[in-house]
Amino acid sequence: MTDLGAQILRPRRTDERGRGLHLAPIRHRIESIFWTAKDILGRPSRSLACDTTVPRGTTHLGSRSMIVERSMHPDWLSNTYLVASGAGADGFLVDAGGPVRPLLEAAEARDVTVTHVLLTHHHHDHVAELGAVTRRFADAAVLIHPDERELVDGATGTLEPGDELEIGALTVQAIHTPGHTRGMLSLLVGGDEVFTGDTLFRNSVGGVRAPGHTSYADLKHSIMDVLLALPGETVIRPGHTDPSTVAEELETNAFVRVWRGLDPEGDEQCTAMGQPATLVLLGDDYDGGHKAWVRWPDGADDIVPGSQVQRD
Repeated sequence: MTDLGAQILRPRRTDERGRGLHLAPIRHRIESIFWTAKDILGRPSRSLACDTTVPRGTTHLGSRSMIVERSMHPDWLSNTYLVASGAGADGFLVDAGGPVRPLLEAAEARDVTVTHVLLTHHHHDHVAELGAVTRRFADAAVLIHPDERELVDGATGTLEPGDELEIGALTVQAIHTPGHTRGMLSLLVGGDEVFTGDTLFRNSVGGVRAPGHTSYADLKHSIMDVLLALPGETVIRPGHTDPSTVAEELETNAFVRVWRGLDPEGDEQCTAMGQPATLVLLGDDYDGGHKAWVRWPDGADDIVPGSQVQRD
C-alpha cells in the first residue's frame, strides 16, 4: 500500500464537561468495541464478537475499506476511535478519553502509525488518556479547534473549520459544530463517515450546559443544517455510545423529528434546574437516562439534563 503521508490542505473555509452523568449500570472493566459494516446496517450490540467475513474493525464501503476501531470508557461511555485507510498505513485517533490501550495494541497489530490525534473538544472525558497516546507516538500532532487549544495540555496545534488533512489514503475535513462547546469539531472522513463528538448521538443530542457551551440555536444549526444535511448513508460515529446514520437520525431521533415538524412540541409545565419552564420534549440520552428540551418564560430554548427536570 502506498502511504501518502499527512499534510494540511486549506482549500476553502466553510460557513459555518462536565455535566453530571446519569449512568445506566455498566460493568467496570476495560472494553474495546469494534464495529463492522454489518453492525452499522443492523442494530449494533456491545460485543467483541466479529463477523468472520469482515475483518474485525474494518468497514467496507463500496470498493474502499477503512479501519475503524473503537474503545468506549466503562464509566463515561465516551468513545475513542482508531482510524486508518488500511494495514501498514498512517492513521489517527479521534479523541483520547480512553481506554486507549486496546487501540494502541490494534495499531501495532495492523502496523498503523498514529500521526495525528484529532480532538473534537476539550472536555476531560475526551482527552483523559492523551498522555498515554503521545508517549507511544511522540511525533503525533494533537490538533483541536483554536478556541480550545489552551484548554488541553498536550495540544500541539489547531484545526480550523474547513481545514482538510490527508492521513494515509484518507481525507479528513474539519467541520465546526458549536453548541455543546464553542470549538466543537466534527470530522468528515472520506466523505461518508462523520465523527460528531458531543453534538449528535444516536437518538439524542448534545447539551448546552457544559463548560464552554454556546447556545441552543448553535446546537440546532449544527445538527439540522450541517450534520444532517450530509447524505443519508453517511455513518455517524458519536462521542458516546453507538453509531448511526444520517437517514436513521432524520427518522428516529426524537429531537430531530420535532425540529422537522414531524412530531408536535410538548407544552407541559415543569421545573428545570430550579426554574419554571415548559417541557417541550423529554427525550432519550446516550447513557440510558434522559435529556430535556425546555423553554424558559422569556421564550428562550435550552437543552438540559433530564435529571434536572421535575414535572409539575
